[in-house]
Amino acid sequence: MAKECWSEVLPLGDLLVRAATLRPDRDAVVFPNRRCSYAELLTGAERFARGLVALGIGPRDHVGLLAANSVEFLEGLFGALLLGCVVVPINARHRAVEIRHIVVNAELRAILTTSSDDEYVSFTELLTDALPSLEQATDPTALSLPEAPALRVAALLTGSGRPGFVGRDTLDARAETVSRDTVSELRARVRVRDIAMILYTSGTTSNPKGCLLAHEALMRGTTERARTRFSVGDHDVIWNGGPLFHIAAFGPLIGSIGAMSTFLTDTFYDPERAVALMRREGVTMAWPWFPAILQGLFDQPDFSAEYLPTLRRMMLIVPEAMIERLSRQFPETEFLQACGMTETSGIFAISAADETLAQRATTQGKAVPGIEVRIVDPETGLDLSDGQVGEIMVRGYCVTEGYYRDPEKTAEVLSADGWLRTGDMYVRTPEGSLIFQGRYKDMLKVGGENVAAIEIEAFLCGHPAVRIAEVVGRPDPRLDEVPVAFVELQEGKGATAEELIAFCTGRIARYKVPREIRFVRPGEWPMSATKVNKRVLRQWLQDGSQ
Repeated sequence: MAKECWSEVLPLGDLLVRAATLRPDRDAVVFPNRRCSYAELLTGAERFARGLVALGIGPRDHVGLLAANSVEFLEGLFGALLLGCVVVPINARHRAVEIRHIVVNAELRAILTTSSDDEYVSFTELLTDALPSLEQATDPTALSLPEAPALRVAALLTGSGRPGFVGRDTLDARAETVSRDTVSELRARVRVRDIAMILYTSGTTSNPKGCLLAHEALMRGTTERARTRFSVGDHDVIWNGGPLFHIAAFGPLIGSIGAMSTFLTDTFYDPERAVALMRREGVTMAWPWFPAILQGLFDQPDFSAEYLPTLRRMMLIVPEAMIERLSRQFPETEFLQACGMTETSGIFAISAADETLAQRATTQGKAVPGIEVRIVDPETGLDLSDGQVGEIMVRGYCVTEGYYRDPEKTAEVLSADGWLRTGDMYVRTPEGSLIFQGRYKDMLKVGGENVAAIEIEAFLCGHPAVRIAEVVGRPDPRLDEVPVAFVELQEGKGATAEELIAFCTGRIARYKVPREIRFVRPGEWPMSATKVNKRVLRQWLQDGSQ
């Protein structure tokens, strides 16, 4: 960050008001079949805010949000934020038992969702499965459910006529009884260190944990980077195809609003629709993030510099081979890798401007301004030297305040002086660049040797026939555990398990060579929002399924 840069920290509601005041007619968000200006988004958010007030929802109340990406999602999100509510986005992939846990654990006072005939998931059915007595509620504006004692309102952002839910028409009618001045007064009371959001992140064995994230944590870094590091002109056009209940999409959205840019997204991720949208709108910055998303884009004939001539920045977390392929397809585009997680409100390190393409292909950047990192021995907590693998610890404005209603887990990850134990393993180079080595729990112990699953995955992705590789450990009576790789092949290319094992043999250490290769067909990966769910892969190994 240059010396002349400074921070401008605003509550998230104010961030939208600022953009709507300075760039009212600019598109805030564009879908393949719909667009919404900043002025329109603010008007819609204020209408939902007034409706919530009329239903008895106010500052510091917890408001759940279960919906696919849509203008209504954003209106409900910012409507709650304008009031100083705490928004709790719910993963649209969750099943009833997980949703019930979040509703109860987060002490939701209201839930906002959608209802339409063309939804790929019926969210109202999901909620009634999770909360069986909701369907029998006589007054949806004053709920009293035995399974969710705190819940008072379930309202529809779209649709009506669902038992137990306040319809959109009723919500709009109630909004007319509350003035805009009431919303403005409540918005003015919100502080930047107030909790803006509880984002639930799944653990390896337990129920999802709710990360407490402040307004400053969510907007400060995202806005600074969008206005400086990512910007290529007076009007940036940013694409991210991920679900907005996930920090990997929500963070870029907030940065886009902070920079008064235009955000491109879709109700669901479809590579063909995504490339067509980027091409039509003149994308300048793209966030494919993960291999599973990027691979779909690679398959599109229009995903090239010829058809996306305005694309100047791309953010990813992918193997070296993918960066090399991208650099050939987009010679004028700058590629950036990053480190991030829900507990750090997204990015805490990113490729530096002075790093070479080779460095960017093999490292995940350096700590962003204002954020401190340490690499420590996970057992002793002692700092390690450059070049040694250890757990990365993070401290700064982006770090979670802890896990909601879970002081024990909070104490496990947050020190008294603000250091977050991430559970992620990294190496730091002498130049200060960070190299991800996988989750601490994603480290295999093969005959006493520590093996990072990501190292084997990256090597397998160097085979011309391999599209995606995910490695997990299989218990072994002699070696404790051994690596097993799940692989999806490139379309039109073939390889046997024996060929892939032979590809590794003699080129990586013997104990790192997968003992077994299992093939996964496209679309059959078990996903957790944006990543492959390795807990399910381990279960496949255990019970012999897949």
